[in-house]
Amino acid sequence: MAETHVLFVEDDDVIREATQLALERDGFAVTAVPDGLTGLEAFRAKQPDIALLDVMVPGLDGVSLCRRIRDESTVPVIMLSARADSIDVVLGLEAGADDYVTKPFDGAVLVARIRAVLRRFGHASGGRAGGGQPEPAAEGGVLVFGDLEVDTEGMEVRRGGAQVGLTPTEMRLLLEFSSAPGTVLSRDKLLERVWDYGWGGDTRVVDVHVQRLRTKIGQDRIETVRGFGYKLRA
Repeated sequence: MAETHVLFVEDDDVIREATQLALERDGFAVTAVPDGLTGLEAFRAKQPDIALLDVMVPGLDGVSLCRRIRDESTVPVIMLSARADSIDVVLGLEAGADDYVTKPFDGAVLVARIRAVLRRFGHASGGRAGGGQPEPAAEGGVLVFGDLEVDTEGMEVRRGGAQVGLTPTEMRLLLEFSSAPGTVLSRDKLLERVWDYGWGGDTRVVDVHVQRLRTKIGQDRIETVRGFGYKLRA
């Protein structure tokens, strides 16, 4: 089986080298670069399986680099931020990142988060995460909600007949909602099912992805239930 290839963009030499060694010990192939422009070149040349981007890197910052990657690919992206309460976290997620890890980080935690993201992407074409919720009646695996069509077999979404481009994380999020329309799903439940968190996580990850999903499928399609979570309007 081929090694999972990680692109790691980090300008701190010590962190970059130590993290690269730690990831390689865990069986990953790593391309580590010190700035965003080199990172973009490496992304295009190497076609990695996942990208780890520090927010504050020279040349092209991590958020801008994430946007450039998203313009070209749905490859999973994890942002690295020095402050958990930084606006950079939200900016990174809004740029299309799938998750983030706060620095300083434990190597085992980073590896666990990488593996969780890769599991999600590996299963993105194989159906929804979790289980137990009956799916609404569908014709040929297509769920219909007004002008929104969710093809659960072909992993495609159409709105008004036009195809909607979703990242794998956004697709998994929509599958969770569409599997139980009208049912309120808490942020913690969505973190568990979509992000594969077996522990408490930052619910901003959910909120930002819901906002991104709304811009693509319609702002009024997903309703906020204050104090509880979100639900797809049936």
